[in-house]
Amino acid sequence: MCGSPYKTAAIMNIDWSFLLSALGLAFILEGIPYFLFSERMPRILISIIERGPKQLRILGLIAMIFGLLLISFGQSLAEL
Repeated sequence: MCGSPYKTAAIMNIDWSFLLSALGLAFILEGIPYFLFSERMPRILISIIERGPKQLRILGLIAMIFGLLLISFGQSLAEL
């Protein structure tokens, strides 16, 4: 017997304030290069388009690993 969907939703206690703050910070960080380097961004985007899928995957993986390391570092600072 599956249980009520309302019971499973009650278990997921999401901190919406934190989630929206993190999403807002992501948008701010994504917008910084376009604001600071608006003249160079078209060339940078063209160079990204010209890369192959394998290079883009590697670049994405490196970015995710760097992000996880930053989160881990931030969490370790919070525990001090």
